[in-house]
Amino acid sequence: MPDFYIDPDIAKAKTLNTDFYTQAGFYEAAKEKIFSPSWQFIGDTDTAKNAGDTFPFILLENYLDEPLLLSRNKENKLYCLSNVCTHRGNLVVNEPCRLNHLKCKYHGRIFGLDGKFLSMPEFKEVENFPSKDDDLHQLPLFQWGKLLFTCLNEKYKPINFFDEMMQRMEWFPVDKLQFRKDLSKDYFVDANWALYCENYLEGFHIPFVHAGLNQVLDFGEYTTELFQNSNLQVGVGKNGDVCFDLPASSPDAGKEVAAYYFWVFPNMMFNFYPWGLSLNLVEPIDISRCRVRFLTYVSDVAKLEKGAGSGLNTVELEDEEVVQNVQIGIRSRFYQHGRYSVKREQGTHHFHSLIAKFMQ
Repeated sequence: MPDFYIDPDIAKAKTLNTDFYTQAGFYEAAKEKIFSPSWQFIGDTDTAKNAGDTFPFILLENYLDEPLLLSRNKENKLYCLSNVCTHRGNLVVNEPCRLNHLKCKYHGRIFGLDGKFLSMPEFKEVENFPSKDDDLHQLPLFQWGKLLFTCLNEKYKPINFFDEMMQRMEWFPVDKLQFRKDLSKDYFVDANWALYCENYLEGFHIPFVHAGLNQVLDFGEYTTELFQNSNLQVGVGKNGDVCFDLPASSPDAGKEVAAYYFWVFPNMMFNFYPWGLSLNLVEPIDISRCRVRFLTYVSDVAKLEKGAGSGLNTVELEDEEVVQNVQIGIRSRFYQHGRYSVKREQGTHHFHSLIAKFMQ
């Protein structure tokens, strides 16, 4: 049994034991220990914009594989529900549509848009029926601006994951973001999901891997801030590139900030640029493969493809090449641990520490 302990002193700590990335047992255990109690992005308010709108989806398909449903009732309240009928387990809604109620096509059980049981044919003789168990399970739903999140096991409140980001970006127009499907893209990476995340969590590699990005960011001013279940990398611009027009209330007022890179445990990256938000979701597919979704939300079209928020496809392909090589390397008989740069790898140390905490 490997020791996933990470010394809190980064100067003394060793990186995560490679068994975490290579052993199927830990990959499976992470479903319930890491992903089930953590908050996951499930779309935005435009997904179910009008009364009666229903939108079925699978939470982390190929990993958690949980069938869920977004619905908006006549009182304009949004719900996140289990999409599994409480009678015999059939899926209730098969495609996005507008409904007055939810009706299972298997045996006709009917639910309200809030998931409450309404009726069921041929059940007059059933004792102690209906009960709360006959309602569709209602999941917690957290909303920030237009963005929606849920979790399967609400062990931790959303404030423990999102509070610092929401405070730091309180001036950013999250409620006005417009999703751009044409600018969004999925990448399939031959590497463990955690290897992809830890690459994102340090700017140490930027001068060596991202020549273009290095031209617009001042590496000497690149900083990392750690929070409870999230962290922030601040990219300061150079050469007069496009930067945020920060309000006086911002703690970064007066700085030429080109990008805010927020990471929320375990697998969400919120990349804020002057043009909007590139939301990256790292979704496990199997132990050595993941899907990385780049979801583009625009607030200022005029600033697209300028500054640190330009050329994201190129940056992604550069990251993929490195991470996929690391996936090969961590299977070596001669490598189990590395060490951290005290100055440059605080984010990766923080990530490994959280993995160790949650896996225990």
